[in-house]
Amino acid sequence: MNIIALAWEFPPRIIGGLSRHVAALYPELVKLGHKIHLITVEVSGAPAYEVVDGVVVHRVAVEPSDDFFHWVANMNKSMAKHALQLIGEFAFDIIHAHDWLVTDAVITIVEQLQLPIVVTIHATEHGRWNGIHNDTQRFVNSKEMKITAIAQNVIVCTNYMRDEVERALHCDRQKISVIYNGLSQKRIEKAQQARAQTFDRQALRQKYAQPDECIVYYVGRLTYEKGIFMLLNAAPKILAVTQDKVKFVIIGSGEAYSILLKRQAWDLGIYHKVIFTGFMADEDLYKFQTIADCAVFPSLYEPFGIVALESFAAAVPTVVSDTGGLPEVVRDGKTGVITHTNDSESLARGILKVLQDREFRSSLIENAKQELHDRFTWSKLAQQTEAVYKKACLPITRVY
Repeated sequence: MNIIALAWEFPPRIIGGLSRHVAALYPELVKLGHKIHLITVEVSGAPAYEVVDGVVVHRVAVEPSDDFFHWVANMNKSMAKHALQLIGEFAFDIIHAHDWLVTDAVITIVEQLQLPIVVTIHATEHGRWNGIHNDTQRFVNSKEMKITAIAQNVIVCTNYMRDEVERALHCDRQKISVIYNGLSQKRIEKAQQARAQTFDRQALRQKYAQPDECIVYYVGRLTYEKGIFMLLNAAPKILAVTQDKVKFVIIGSGEAYSILLKRQAWDLGIYHKVIFTGFMADEDLYKFQTIADCAVFPSLYEPFGIVALESFAAAVPTVVSDTGGLPEVVRDGKTGVITHTNDSESLARGILKVLQDREFRSSLIENAKQELHDRFTWSKLAQQTEAVYKKACLPITRVY
C-alpha cells in the first residue's frame, strides 16, 4: 500500500512516546513492502525532506503562535496543504493519523479525496484528567470523538485503552483493534551494547551514589499523572528499612513540575537523597541504566508504559503501579512488580522486594528479556497493523 501518515512528532522532535512509536513502526511496515510518506512538524537541525529507514519524511513549517491551540490549527493547515500536494503526485491507499492533534488536517484531506482512515489513539483527554472538567478539555475531547467517528478503524495499545476509547469517546467497540506498543530492535541493541561496553562504571556510579547505596530511578516526563510524588512519598519508608542506603534519581524534563517535586523532597527531609538530572540523552541513559538497581513507574494514568519495555531491554528490575495498561505490559512477579496505584506503602514494599532479593531480581531480568522477544517486537506488531489497514480498505461509510 501507499500510506500517508500524520504525526505531530517524529525524531529528533520527541515530546512523548508517540515519536518513538512512529519511528519504530513505520520502518517495519516498509520491510513488509509498503510505501510510507510521513508528514510531521519541522524541527531545528533536521531537513524538511529525508528518507529515514525507508520512511519518506516530510517536515512542514508551522506558523508560530503563543497559543498552543492556535499553533495546532496552523499545524493542521500546513499538514493538509502538503498532503494534498503529495496526493496530486502519488496514489495513496490509506491515511494513518496519530491522536487528536491532526484531526482537522485529516478532515480536509478526505473532503478532497475519500481515503480510508486509520487512527491510533495513544491517550485520551478523559484519561489524562480523570474526566472532562473544563472548556479546554471539552475541546480536545471533541476532536478525539470526531477523528474516531470518521475513522474506519481505531488502534489502541492495550485492552484498557479499548475500554476507555469506547466509553470516553463513544466509539464503536467493533472497530477498535488492540495492538501493543513495542521496542525497536535498535533501542534494544543499544541498551545491550551499553551493558557490554567497557567504561568506568565506578566513576559513573559515584556521580549518583555511594558504593554501598542502591540506585532507584524514574525516567519520563515530569508531570502529575506520572505519579512521581508517590515515589518521593515512598522514599522515607524505603530509607528507614535500608538504613539510608538508597539514592533516588529522577530523570526527565518538566521544569515547572520539578520545582514542586523538589519542594516535596525538601519537606519530607529526603532532599539529600534525591537527584534531579533534568533531560538525559539516550546514550547517557543507556550507560546510567547499567549502574541502576531498580526502575520505578508509579503512574496515576498510563495507557501503555513503553518506559517499562525500555527497562526490560536495559536489564533493570521494574516496579510499576496497577493503572491503565501497565498490568498488561508487566507480569507481576514474573517480569516486574505491580503495586497499588496512589499507594506509597504498596510502592515501598514493591521496591524493597526488588532491592532485598537478589535471586528475584535476576529472575525478573531474565523473564523480561524473553517477554520483549515474544510480545513486543515491532516486526510482529507491524504485521498486526497491516491487517488493520486491509480491514479499513473495505467500502467506506463516512460520518461527519
